[in-house]
Amino acid sequence: MEYTAGRRRGPACQIRSSALERMVSLMKVLITSDWYAPTVNGVVTSVLNLQRELVAQGHEVRVLTLSQSRHTLVRDGVTYVGAMSAGVIYPGARLRTALATRQVQSLIRWRPDVIHTQCEFSTFLLARKISDRTGAPIVHTYHTVYEDYTHYFSPSRAWGRRMVAFFSRHVVTQTACVIVPTEKVRGLLKNYGVRKPVYVIPSGIDLRRFSGPADKEHLSRMKEELGIPSGNFVLTYVGRLAKEKNVDELLGSLARLERKDVTLLVVGDGPYRQTLEDAVRELSLTDRVIFTGMVKPDRVSDYYRLGDLFVSASTSETQGLTYIEALASGLPALCRKDACLDGVIEEGVSGWQFENSEEFLVRLQEFLADEGLRASMRAAASEHIRKTFSAERFARRAAEVYAAAREDALWETTA
Repeated sequence: MEYTAGRRRGPACQIRSSALERMVSLMKVLITSDWYAPTVNGVVTSVLNLQRELVAQGHEVRVLTLSQSRHTLVRDGVTYVGAMSAGVIYPGARLRTALATRQVQSLIRWRPDVIHTQCEFSTFLLARKISDRTGAPIVHTYHTVYEDYTHYFSPSRAWGRRMVAFFSRHVVTQTACVIVPTEKVRGLLKNYGVRKPVYVIPSGIDLRRFSGPADKEHLSRMKEELGIPSGNFVLTYVGRLAKEKNVDELLGSLARLERKDVTLLVVGDGPYRQTLEDAVRELSLTDRVIFTGMVKPDRVSDYYRLGDLFVSASTSETQGLTYIEALASGLPALCRKDACLDGVIEEGVSGWQFENSEEFLVRLQEFLADEGLRASMRAAASEHIRKTFSAERFARRAAEVYAAAREDALWETTA
């Protein structure tokens, strides 16, 4: 875990392992997020993994999120606050419509030791209220590079970026410290003028979902059901179908590929799907591209195992959890060069990063032509991921940050 110094008034300016052994005790942790199951995205995956592992380590965890309807309810330690769709502002966004006074008061009486916010909107405002009433410090995870999404709400990219910088700085100023998944995001916040402590902790995944031998008969049936020709190589993309994910570049590259025994499997859904399906027809790729639509989270691992190579041309990732999941499944990766992939893809060992479509095609043809290379990359793909990106390790490091934030809050209270 890396720490970036900022202005801190308390004495715990760095996390010291000896102090942590004393500080990390069992805590009451409130996680807040505008997104939660059954929504499928990287934030939800991270929240669910963190929640599960913190509980496994003995912490008491509750979640505050937005409801899929206007009704507020509490179920299994999760408070769902009534909300409505606000997709016109940002894809999948929801806005709180209910005050949820009784439910928020219940969380205040519970008195969390720390609040871990995962989003900057509706639930962050509730987290601030609970923090003000209880004194619990807020630790915030900055998940999303919003400047890659300014086209949804701003006709001017430059103006949109300035607004994102101001908004991000405003939110982070109200927290004790920030967790980011990669150095890329740490640098982004620094450029925004953020002066709070920033901890680089890669989000973990549930490795159990992506381990174990593949059921070849099951995968064979899946290929038949999906209409993948027997003997074809399968390129797998997993993620939202949105403009910033740049899936149309993959389609253009596939159209230029001379080999016809290659199928692109597009797993996921989103606002850009119709545009991509139109592009598939225009490029005469209808027999080479398959859209699966949304897939249940517990089935995603099957689609990774179905593939020969994971592909992505996106540059809008903060960490790229799907890349990590693919590698953990033993699926080599060929992805557009991005700082968030430093330390994820081992160049030439578990895959490659490419800078343009020409390089993509060169690497793809090299991969398809060399059976030995494919075998060695599959073997190497999961080894590094299993050492670095386990959900257990992520939760343990997050708890260390909670402990440091609590120590600072205590120091400020007694100073």
